[in-house]
Amino acid sequence: MSPGLPIDGICLSGFLCAKKRITDKAKPMTNAPQSASASIAEVVEVIEIRGTHAANAPPQLLIEVPHGATRTEHFTTLAGWLHGDYPADLIDFFHVNTDVGAPELAVRTAERFVDALPNCNAVVLRCLIPRTFIDCNRIIDDTKGGMTPGLHAWVKDPRDKALLLGRYHAYRSLVERMFAETCAVGGHALMVHSYAPRNIEVPVDDRIVEQLRKAYQKGTIETFPLRPSIDLIHATPEGVSLASPALLAHAQRTFAALPLDVAKNSTYPLHPSTLACSHSLAHPQRTLCLEVRRDLLVAEFTPFAEMRADLAKVDHIAKALALAAISAHGA
Repeated sequence: MSPGLPIDGICLSGFLCAKKRITDKAKPMTNAPQSASASIAEVVEVIEIRGTHAANAPPQLLIEVPHGATRTEHFTTLAGWLHGDYPADLIDFFHVNTDVGAPELAVRTAERFVDALPNCNAVVLRCLIPRTFIDCNRIIDDTKGGMTPGLHAWVKDPRDKALLLGRYHAYRSLVERMFAETCAVGGHALMVHSYAPRNIEVPVDDRIVEQLRKAYQKGTIETFPLRPSIDLIHATPEGVSLASPALLAHAQRTFAALPLDVAKNSTYPLHPSTLACSHSLAHPQRTLCLEVRRDLLVAEFTPFAEMRADLAKVDHIAKALALAAISAHGA
């Protein structure tokens, strides 16, 4: 990859110019079981959590983390494959805009679900493709607008587009198959995200990091509204709920009991340009999409540097989410 756009006078060469292919699969999370053979290196990690008395059957709980590429190595590894010119500080946008804590939350929730229901299986799908380049929660050919783009405007080289779209479609194909298998046997599917504590709206263009850094300055960041601790994303822009009524009701109750402030569709709706909406339409009343405020999952919120999940904080949230899934399973 050649040097990037001249933002803040920083060159990408320190971390993006290598053309070395890195073939090792991302390491499993420390508290997670081994990844399944269905995992695709640098695309998706499939994590199976089997009940002690469960048969070899489709999962009764599927948890998708479409923005699961949360480590710096996820960004640098993919960047090493690319050829085009990119904004010089794009890695800062990656750090501030990826769902840190969501993969750990998904795994811990699945573990608690299976511990309580040993006759059940659960599967976590962790996307390993950084949304900084292509967003695996978007319908890429969608033209409706209203959400951040699927394939970002700074991806211009045809070779990069081909590589990213190939990985996107490999991920999407596997996820759609797993949703169908889970919901066909009466299981439920969760789509788990984490979002930044405050709602900052800036144009997603080549100056994105410059604008975000201004927004995060002390004295400015406090002027942006604080997001809810939990936002249950269940309805379309027209107000039609597509979620599992049981999951929605139980999640609202269990999170409120922590206690945490719980909203419904406060941040955004199930937009038709998202795959979350597509999954929900394909499997009505079997799914639930949710956002958890990131500072409730990490040791320290550091927007322009790699963050790590705090497993004690994660477990606190996972208790409530797992209880909702357990209650919905018996409904």
